[in-house]
Amino acid sequence: MKFPGGMDLQKMMKQAQQMQEKMAKEMESMVVDASAGGGVVTVQMRGTKEISALRIDPEAVKEGDVEMLQDMIVAAINEASRKVDEAMQGKLGGMLPPGLGGLM
Repeated sequence: MKFPGGMDLQKMMKQAQQMQEKMAKEMESMVVDASAGGGVVTVQMRGTKEISALRIDPEAVKEGDVEMLQDMIVAAINEASRKVDEAMQGKLGGMLPPGLGGLM
């Protein structure tokens, strides 16, 4: 189906599907690192928001402040999630036609 101006809807849909598949592959392969407490807690997260590693400095456990450790874990996970979102938004913006990247 062609619209006025020569736009082909089927071609556009196929391109959108290809872009979606490319983004899914990039999300699977992306890995970000984030930390909290000056590196006391470090989280590694995939682009799919799956946590692949969590490292806690043994000294943090010795101190016995469980609530602070829990807060640092949550902060590191949230930071990793924010980094994934930011990276994906940047990649998606780069895939859009000129002028549409600012919509994200």
